[in-house]
Amino acid sequence: MLTSRFRQILVTLAGIALLANFGNAQKRMVIADQDASGPGGSDMMSLLVFLQSPNVDLLGITVVTGDGWRDAEVQHSLRLLESVGRTDVKVYPGAAFPLVRTQESTRLAAQLYGKATYMGAWSENRKGAWNDISDLREGPPTTKAADEDATHFMIRMVHKFPHQVTIYGAGPLTNIAMAIRIDPEFAQLAQELVLMGGSVNAVTDAKEWVNAPRHEFNFWFDPEASSITLRAPWPKITITTIDASLKTSFNAEMLEKLSKSDSLAAKYIVRFSRTGGTAAYLWDELAAATWLDPTITTKERFQYTDVSTIQGPNYGDVLLYEDNDKPALTLQRAHLQIDVNSAKLNEELLKLFSAPTPGSHDPVPLPPK
Repeated sequence: MLTSRFRQILVTLAGIALLANFGNAQKRMVIADQDASGPGGSDMMSLLVFLQSPNVDLLGITVVTGDGWRDAEVQHSLRLLESVGRTDVKVYPGAAFPLVRTQESTRLAAQLYGKATYMGAWSENRKGAWNDISDLREGPPTTKAADEDATHFMIRMVHKFPHQVTIYGAGPLTNIAMAIRIDPEFAQLAQELVLMGGSVNAVTDAKEWVNAPRHEFNFWFDPEASSITLRAPWPKITITTIDASLKTSFNAEMLEKLSKSDSLAAKYIVRFSRTGGTAAYLWDELAAATWLDPTITTKERFQYTDVSTIQGPNYGDVLLYEDNDKPALTLQRAHLQIDVNSAKLNEELLKLFSAPTPGSHDPVPLPPK
């Protein structure tokens, strides 16, 4: 027969276990699919949003060619994780090239239809081959990428945690599209899709969009992958558009405040980030932060969304429809973020980046300047 004291101990232990399980259940699972150019910049800072949040379980970082080439981006990601002591998070190499679009065909098309202002890894001033990893200002990582590829890792995770994993895509959507093509259940088994990409009607004088309001690099770089991804049956799609991103700013004041913090994340950001030009916009950080706090969004549109795959002057542009004008295709409605509370965004990012990194263990210091 159990004594009252023993019963009390059992009840206490059960309560502790219940609280522990509840705490784990509250962590939001995410896979960050990123064209992780670096060091510093929007791609790396968006990863820090997840790494710095105590309420996020970053299951892994999947890397795709976009702003830079995949192999160098993998190295930047590994080095970031080392610098904040989070090598428990693994990096999974994904697609090195888009599904259909090629660098050669894009340059030939430019002679007929005009040049794209920004071409990421294909930019004319970018040196080195697709597998060049020699130019690492933050120093080479000591850790290695996972043996598993990005696509199969994502598929495995949504099956392991059905309806619990958010797929965050802040680069070209090649990896995600490949997962959809390999596994018809992939999109439905995810909790939601969060993207940084697309443009509705950006109000700007910037050369990249002033004459091409529906152009956006992430969707443009691999149009076929973008269309496959946007048409898939996700439970929910949220897209941070250029319209919203252009209303944000990573400014000198934020950099100055971060310079007074001793946190590992702040030290990394201050060391490698820039302000001014396109580097001033919080492109990918906005998408990540909005996933954590949807109240940052102050205006959105809910529309059928696709990307043109017809090779011509509008190849890769965003297509938007309402019920009355949509084509006879299976399209999905997406929440398109149009406007944001930029002051709230900056405040929340400063708080995250200035805090200790949860779960940090044996960080590898950055090299001297």
